[in-house]
Amino acid sequence: MELQLDKETALLEAVFYLETEPLDEASLVRITGLSKELVEQTLEKLKEKYQSPDSGVELIQISGGWVISPKKEYWDCLKERYGKRNENKLSKAAMETLSIIAYSQPITRSEIEQIRGVSADNMIRLLLDRELIKEVGKKDVPGKPVQYGTTKEFLKFFRLNTIADLPKLDETESERFELAR
Repeated sequence: MELQLDKETALLEAVFYLETEPLDEASLVRITGLSKELVEQTLEKLKEKYQSPDSGVELIQISGGWVISPKKEYWDCLKERYGKRNENKLSKAAMETLSIIAYSQPITRSEIEQIRGVSADNMIRLLLDRELIKEVGKKDVPGKPVQYGTTKEFLKFFRLNTIADLPKLDETESERFELAR
């Protein structure tokens, strides 16, 4: 016998409407008081509901949590107006630096500069200020330089669930992110 879950689905939908950050299943259990199993079933029901062609939104996973978001096909024409609330454009240099960090992390400033061929100080400072990257450790070499990696904000900014969801690079693109040995 299949459960209807209408009230539970409506409850989760209301929670997603009120929350601005992606929510993991444990948070949804805590907020709604529903069991983990009910939350999982309700998430499935919401995913099915939003797959309908007459729905402009979808339930997606971003940085390990769930969020209701405009469907990609609609977001492309809406982001100019609504995306500015939480996403500012990045310069070509900032995107290049961020790409190098995302595909090569953990990576040091000097390694980024070796790949880019120019100083990365300003771009690293900008990306740190925007919380798209963070210090993730120190490299075990003389001088112990800081290593950088991406953050949850990076995942949210690019609507990714994990770093593994980055587009795959072909061989030529891959070589650009390798350090000259």
